[in-house]
Amino acid sequence: MEGWLPYVIVFGFFAAVLGFLTWLARVIRRRGSAGGGAGAALAAYEEAFRATSHAAYQEIRAQAERKAPAGSPDRLRPRSRRRR
Repeated sequence: MEGWLPYVIVFGFFAAVLGFLTWLARVIRRRGSAGGGAGAALAAYEEAFRATSHAAYQEIRAQAERKAPAGSPDRLRPRSRRRR
């Protein structure tokens, strides 16, 4: 019974580290505060192991970077209503 205890401890440690890194990656990605190296490492991991989520993430980033079309100049100033 004591022979498997070290394996359980090591497995638990690795599971905790993996869970922490997964949580950290989500926080960094959500805030957009990943530096160039961290962002590239996360993107490489996503591309290698989760191709569909990587493609979806790239599409979301592209949509976020697109600028909204400018409004018409007529709509920038409210029209004054004259009373007769």
